[in-house]
Amino acid sequence: MNFVEELKWRGMIHDIMPGAEEQLQKEVTAAYVGIDPTADSLHIGHLVSVMMLKHFQVAGHKPIVLVGGATGMIGDPSMKSAERNLLDEETLRHNQDSIKEQLKHFLDFESDAVNRAEMVNNYDWMKEYSFLDFIRDVGKHITVNYMMSKDSVKKRLSGESREGLSFTEFTYQLVQGYDFLHLYREKNCKLQMGGSDQWGNITTGTELIRRKTGGEAFALTCPLITKADGGKFGKTEKGNIWLDPEYTSPYQFYQFWLNCSDEDSEKYIRIFTLLTRKEIENIIEEHKQQPHLRLLQKTLAKDITIRVHGEDQFNTAVEASEILFGKGTTETLKKLPENVLLDVFDGVPMFEITKNELGQGIGIIDFLGTDTNILASKGEARRALKEGSISINKNKIDDQFVVNEDALLNGKYILAQRGKKNFYLVKAV
Repeated sequence: MNFVEELKWRGMIHDIMPGAEEQLQKEVTAAYVGIDPTADSLHIGHLVSVMMLKHFQVAGHKPIVLVGGATGMIGDPSMKSAERNLLDEETLRHNQDSIKEQLKHFLDFESDAVNRAEMVNNYDWMKEYSFLDFIRDVGKHITVNYMMSKDSVKKRLSGESREGLSFTEFTYQLVQGYDFLHLYREKNCKLQMGGSDQWGNITTGTELIRRKTGGEAFALTCPLITKADGGKFGKTEKGNIWLDPEYTSPYQFYQFWLNCSDEDSEKYIRIFTLLTRKEIENIIEEHKQQPHLRLLQKTLAKDITIRVHGEDQFNTAVEASEILFGKGTTETLKKLPENVLLDVFDGVPMFEITKNELGQGIGIIDFLGTDTNILASKGEARRALKEGSISINKNKIDDQFVVNEDALLNGKYILAQRGKKNFYLVKAV
């Protein structure tokens, strides 16, 4: 597989330094991507560079993940309007371990292959490096004029941000440049990849390598992912879409991809899956014939959800999704974990009832019309039951039904429904 050609058709190359493609065709090459360990989980914004490493490994080359334990203590000024909080070493180490577990779903870290992935932390080689040694060994090789020419610096100094630019952040590109030099020397790493906003920092590294060693290193960046409607990729009303199921449930994760527009899905299926060009072209064409079936979104959502969360969680997410569209059953509902149940019915009216009342049993008319006020009155409850429009936990019921503890889902919830689209969640307290 030609790595550069693969990335080109997938729309994953923004800039590439001359000579990079020739280097990759010449020999097995090591390349790295930096990941900021400011959280103990990746979010889907990280996945573009992770997928670059995945394709790199599939092409026979060696991927290196650099966790920025040192640079994470500083904060990259690129695309940021303000300085970030600094983290302590214990937190950074915890975040690194968590991130590696997630990366194992994408990269081979453990085989005996010569191109198995490797994770490094720049804190390990920066923590003993004195300030005086650094400015003598590194600082003197890169001029202030060169550093000032970078877009990330110019934007912060142009008045776009009232915060200005601290010396700490100004030196960021030198620290990142030294990372590249260190990996070039210690790991024979000749390529750094990242988002297009990283081009300035990466090329500082290639320049430092040239000036310090006379050697040649290369840069490759991917476009920053955008949404067709102008919104920020990976952001929802609740914030980032995380890979950790504690932060973003597999159901929410699946729903994010399922709800992408056709235009965005055509782009994302190339970036976030390993499907071949022919497979993707066939799926897009089939989707255009019957867009209402949402084949494109379903294929994308299935592929990435299984990769991140596994097939069982994917199946649970699909079953949970079907509940809202009338396909779910009582058994499906009973199998849902509490967090998924609450995700599915997020925003529906919620009522409370005591477990003591349920222990004695409540007639459905009282349950709907007075005890919960799901319906306005007992009379309305009787009419709805006569129409056959009331379900409890996806089962149609009549006016003789008694609600008791047997109806509880996860030991504390009851799902009431009127018609196809009106859902109500009752919590037993």
